[in-house]
Order: sequence, then C-alpha cells, then structure tokens
Amino acid sequence: MLNRFSGPSQMPGEAEVKYLDGDFRVVRPGAFVRCAVTNVPIPLEELKYWSVELQEAYATPEAVLQRHAPGRLKEV
Repeated sequence: MLNRFSGPSQMPGEAEVKYLDGDFRVVRPGAFVRCAVTNVPIPLEELKYWSVELQEAYATPEAVLQRHAPGRLKEV
C-alpha cells in the first residue's frame, strides 16, 4: 500500500525519507523532500519518483533520466 495523506503535512521543513520498492517511509516528519537533480522541493503528497538504490527523490521523469542516463535527454 502506498503512503496516503489526508492533506498537506502539518510539519514544516524537509522530511527524511527511506525509499522502498513501490513505497517510502517517513523517518523524520516534514512537508517535503528535495529533488536530487534540480533541488526543488517536492511535497510528500506529490512524491512519485525515487531511487531505492541511490536513496534519492526526483521531481519529474526528466530528472530521473538526467540522473540515470545523463546526456540522453535532449533539450527542446
């Protein structure tokens, strides 16, 4: 079962998260995590992309590609 939230986190600041296969566990409560590629904050309720192996989050599918296949993402 994926983490589900009733709304935005009441805890301000950055969360510490353990990324698992198909799910994640909040280790230290917070409102967001940061994208490992772009450094933009990702609200926990919007977190969809992460790497279990690298234990990092990504804001977009493009950020995932940039991390795992640098140089393969073409600029438009």
